[in-house]
Amino acid sequence: HGSLVFFRIQEFKAALSEQEIDLKALRELCFSGIPCEGGIRALCWKILLNYLPLDQALWETFLTKQRDLYAQFLREMIIQPGIAKANLGVSREDVTLEDHPLNPNPDSRWNTYFKDNEVLLQIDKDVRRLYPDMAFFQRPTDFPSQLILDPQNEYETLRRRVEQTTLKAQTVNRNRSGVTNVSSPGKALNLYPSNEYEGMNEIVGPIYYTFATDPNNQWKEHAEADTFFCFTNLMSENRDNFIKSLDDSQCGITFKMESVFSKLKEKDTELYMKLQEQNIKPQYFTFRWLTLLLSQEFLLPDVIRIWDSLFSDQERFEFLIPVCCDYPISDVHAILIKAKELQDGL
Repeated sequence: HGSLVFFRIQEFKAALSEQEIDLKALRELCFSGIPCEGGIRALCWKILLNYLPLDQALWETFLTKQRDLYAQFLREMIIQPGIAKANLGVSREDVTLEDHPLNPNPDSRWNTYFKDNEVLLQIDKDVRRLYPDMAFFQRPTDFPSQLILDPQNEYETLRRRVEQTTLKAQTVNRNRSGVTNVSSPGKALNLYPSNEYEGMNEIVGPIYYTFATDPNNQWKEHAEADTFFCFTNLMSENRDNFIKSLDDSQCGITFKMESVFSKLKEKDTELYMKLQEQNIKPQYFTFRWLTLLLSQEFLLPDVIRIWDSLFSDQERFEFLIPVCCDYPISDVHAILIKAKELQDGL
């Protein structure tokens, strides 16, 4: 077993050492599982999620640009509005006959402020519920954002806004700035016309964990920024699942849920009929499976292993459907192999 693992690691190192990454060959390697040693998985995910260019000569310039862009997002979405909100209502100019805390006008600064607080409160609840039994998610991040912590930036922090919204400051006492920041910048939320936050922490969490546990500190230090862009890329592919007006279209979530049921009928008629007899609708379970990429159905190591295969499949969200059909199988590797067979046979 040890020699097999060593051989696999060498295969990945060879593939990742090419000046121009062969994406097709890398996908084939990654489908069978990516080694966790040496930060190989984190690097592969950045490539598979269309974040890193295939030409390694471009990486240094590209990463500098992206990380500077993320810092700009933090300034625009968190720090600068925080400075303004810190003073909101302090001066008489903030409370006028036209605009005041009870103003129902959608264009009101106060109305926007309170709606943002509702989203932040939901994010805070979800982040604190994310893998509560794992020490990694309960302790401060090794590389917190220096912009957020800079004492020269006197602004109302997201944490302070949540405390004021809940009126229970003692319940928001853990430092998880990494995951919270990644879930917060408006650029990510603005991908969705409904502008709704729907449990995206379940998708951010495994990506951030993979990047933030990279043994190479040069990568690990920027886990937050890299996670944000990989998460944004992934969700931009999957955004149709979160747009209510598309629910019943061929690219919407309803069609995909019915596709799972249809594939299940072909694969296991007995189970399908049993679900029909008991009037168990596909939306009772498939909605969560498809929108959260099975992240709530397995322990984190198994979720990460499944995502190795999902991310490496060119039609990742189509491949998710046969994976869901094999979900009752207990062995994750067997699920993926059978799902691939089912996909190829359809």
